[in-house]
Amino acid sequence: MIPKHAKIVCVAALFFSALTVPQAGAAPFGLVGWATQGGGTTGGGAAAPVTVTTAAAFAAAVQKSGASVVRVSGTISLPSMTKVASNKTVEGVGSGATITGQGLNITNASNVIVRNLSFRDWGDDAINVQYSTRVWIDHNSFTHGYDGAVDIKRASDYVTVSWNKFTSHNKTMLLGHSDGNGSEDRGKLRVTYHHNWFAGTQQRHPRVRFGNPVHVYNNYYGGVTDYGVASTVEAGVLVEGNYFENTKDPFHRGEGSSPGGALLARNNHFVNSGTGDQGGSVKSLPYSYPLDGASSVKSVVTAGAGAGRG
Repeated sequence: MIPKHAKIVCVAALFFSALTVPQAGAAPFGLVGWATQGGGTTGGGAAAPVTVTTAAAFAAAVQKSGASVVRVSGTISLPSMTKVASNKTVEGVGSGATITGQGLNITNASNVIVRNLSFRDWGDDAINVQYSTRVWIDHNSFTHGYDGAVDIKRASDYVTVSWNKFTSHNKTMLLGHSDGNGSEDRGKLRVTYHHNWFAGTQQRHPRVRFGNPVHVYNNYYGGVTDYGVASTVEAGVLVEGNYFENTKDPFHRGEGSSPGGALLARNNHFVNSGTGDQGGSVKSLPYSYPLDGASSVKSVVTAGAGAGRG
């Protein structure tokens, strides 16, 4: 955890080079970022895997107490948002494992991994994280759902969202659901977003409230139609080493009726895109991380992001 006296550094002086590890090749697929903190995230660990093929079997497996590795085979249509309990790894088998209909509700849980699943046509959120800590959402694909693809809110903390692909969707990733929820969210909502691929999506990549520092690095924004990253009320966001292509508004402060938060952008790569808006103060990060050069991020991410790629 970051101690209460952690240094807050102004945008002009913020410098993380001692914490970064530049990479000559593709970044590794292992856990990096905020989900390494607070004791780390191992999910079901070495528990014997159970394979499920129906919604009823899936719900029973992910809600069972104790550590479990739940493997999804084929397509499962969930009739409602399905709660996932603590100490779970939920993963797809092969490249075709799909969740449709509704999504996963990771609430009042800790130590959860979701990976290698395709989510489509969900009726609420594909993945909703609330009142939960130590969550890793990795190598999934999301397309054409109703509300958020990956929404994180209500005092959640220590989350990494990595190597996912988002296509044909509007409200991609919300971090913090309300300007009025500061009493729960201040000092939490610390999330790392890295090596994700946003292909023609519209907004919230992510839209951030209160989380500080939130780390958005080495993502590929390809043809984002509304905006990339928004930092709003009391947030502090580091936008680092990303590749923005055909994205008129890559990042800004404030959104809708929410006041602007802090945003520091550095070492990003722009192709037929705007230059973004930044300012304010962002806290320092407590972890080291491998950092790809921004100009190589498109090729690295498109080669590795999404279900069946990790």
